[in-house]
Amino acid sequence: MIINSIKRRTLLGAGLAGASVLAMPSVLRAQDRSLKVGVYGGYFKDSFDKNIFPEFTKASGIAIESVAEPTGEAWLVQLEQAARAGQAPADVSMMSQVAMLKGQATDLWTPIDMAEIKNGSNLIERFVNKYSDGRIAGIGAVSWYITLVTNTDSYKEAPTSWEAFWDPANADKLGLLALVSNSFLLEVTAKTFMGGTNALDTEEGILKAFEKLAEVKPNVRLWYRDEAQFEQALKSGEIPMGQYYHDVTGLAAADGHPVRSTFPKEGGIQDSGCWAVSRASQKVEEAHIFIDYMCQPAVQATLSRKVGTSPTVKRESTDLTDKEFAGVSSDIEPIVPRYDLYQTKSDWLNQKWTELIVG
Repeated sequence: MIINSIKRRTLLGAGLAGASVLAMPSVLRAQDRSLKVGVYGGYFKDSFDKNIFPEFTKASGIAIESVAEPTGEAWLVQLEQAARAGQAPADVSMMSQVAMLKGQATDLWTPIDMAEIKNGSNLIERFVNKYSDGRIAGIGAVSWYITLVTNTDSYKEAPTSWEAFWDPANADKLGLLALVSNSFLLEVTAKTFMGGTNALDTEEGILKAFEKLAEVKPNVRLWYRDEAQFEQALKSGEIPMGQYYHDVTGLAAADGHPVRSTFPKEGGIQDSGCWAVSRASQKVEEAHIFIDYMCQPAVQATLSRKVGTSPTVKRESTDLTDKEFAGVSSDIEPIVPRYDLYQTKSDWLNQKWTELIVG
């Protein structure tokens, strides 16, 4: 189960790990109406095919053809090339936030009419993705958290702040994500020491965050790309502290491993994916019906229980128990990544990251 969750997360986030893409989409043959929906392959697609899509077809009469998306921005490129030819490999796709912004730049996404999304009132505002002119580009599909994790044999008390990463007592004890674009450590630094992520609005502010983050380097044992490698080291206590996925850590703890996930007082890092409609799709009506269905609190609660994602709707609208909600989310205001920076300053950020942090 934990291995499956890791595969799913690797695919969902920055899309950095290669994944075997299923060659053939699975088709649920039902009534005449149909919709192609792109989701990440493997465990994640399997979960939707089993737990979500059949129920949608029952409720709507619209058959779902689920398409396994390739990882990273390869799917964005495919969608843009196909749209120029007037074709849609999928009508609706789950897209990362950076891919959403890049698609906006080419008007790739058909604007979503919120009057047709009756369940939209349940959404948390930050999960409504907008064009600069206010048109709705995408709607939050799923979200997940990166938190501060510790080995409970090594740390009897849970840390309460991300400041623990900077504590000299933790020299050579940290495992941190290896890329500027998937660790979101600049945002953590800004929220913890600089008053919030607005401090990253200028290059001067970003450089100050880099300088502060560089103070963490003596404490880092491993900058990891392989999530399984860090997970094993966390369980064994070899690397007893770091950042990792909240739900996967909870699964490991439930299996008896000496690990814990903590939401620091500054908040966990909340990443997310959006439903977006290709401008080449001829199934705009069906797409709206699908997105409206996915915004239902009951469906979001099912995703939390079956897929391990955090709701994109208000907690009080769901029937998740305190324990179920804590397994995937937190009431502490999250640190929301500055996706705009990874679109507009990607090369510069990667260069500075290599020079100042991991080089």
